[in-house]
Amino acid sequence: MDAVNDAVVEAGDASVTNSGTAGMTGRVLVCSGGRYESQANTQIRESIMDGWADCFGEGNVTAVHISAAASSIRFLKPTIVFAIGSYLPESTYFGEVCREAKKIGAVTVFWATEDPYEQDANYRVADDFDVIFSCDRWGHNFYQRERVFHLPLAASPKLHYGEIEEHSEKTIDVLFCGVAFTNRKDIVRNLLPALRDLNIKIVGPGWGELGIGFSDARIEKSQLVELYRRSKLVLNLGRSLSFENKRFVIAPSTPGPRTFEAALAGAFQVFHEDTHEIRRYYSADEIPVFSNRVDFERLVATYLDNNELRVKMARKAQARTQAEHLYRHRIEYALRVLKDEGLIA
Repeated sequence: MDAVNDAVVEAGDASVTNSGTAGMTGRVLVCSGGRYESQANTQIRESIMDGWADCFGEGNVTAVHISAAASSIRFLKPTIVFAIGSYLPESTYFGEVCREAKKIGAVTVFWATEDPYEQDANYRVADDFDVIFSCDRWGHNFYQRERVFHLPLAASPKLHYGEIEEHSEKTIDVLFCGVAFTNRKDIVRNLLPALRDLNIKIVGPGWGELGIGFSDARIEKSQLVELYRRSKLVLNLGRSLSFENKRFVIAPSTPGPRTFEAALAGAFQVFHEDTHEIRRYYSADEIPVFSNRVDFERLVATYLDNNELRVKMARKAQARTQAEHLYRHRIEYALRVLKDEGLIA
């Protein structure tokens, strides 16, 4: 990590939410690799686009697949070329994109939104871009180059916001939606004695084998806001599945996007705390944490039947997200870094 990074305020802090990006001029080209229509994180790309549009105006932001990025640069002549997503697929080659960008003097930026799960493959982008942002605080230290910064993911008002209704009917005691990665299964199995007498909905590929209350169904993100509205406690469990993370075996540190999305949707989350540093983003009276079954049972006893307290905390978490953890805030921070580095005026 370079000296400039030490001097730049962290993207999750409130103090960077007014970074002077109003009236920014120029054109931004956003590109990503892989088969665009089949990517699991399509919504993240759409959310990032919204953040850029908030800063530059919708008409000045264009999204293309990497296969069309080089020709789009020649035609559109953007000020900033902003690549996002995964660098793992061998078919994802950003070298030509960056060469075309440099011909017209465009700044090149890559936001790695899959760190640290693919970290061994970051050599594929390490030498191409002017600046790299990593979504993981600990993982960003393992790039062997200068100008690497931490930039967590966030939430989008357009896609994730939900009105918090104080007296809405809560038919689900405990909700979790997501793939049953090994670490998640281990956590939930440990919680089974506490979950046994509750009305639970644990849904996602791999959960069905655990019995009543568990399902292998896939839930569209558009359905999640409604499920959050109907749930008293929403479990937040990190992911452990790595694809290329054998060299340093980097443990994920920064909360994933679901944390920010659920908070903006008005969910009352209980966060499983392992290596994640949730307190950099939310306080204890916004999102409580647990690390074992005893802690979880305490949270259930405290919050399950206390609707007033849950609503109060969910509103605080939602307000924090609106003030500090939208994609607009992340793009503002990224632009501030580019200014501090002398790459844009």
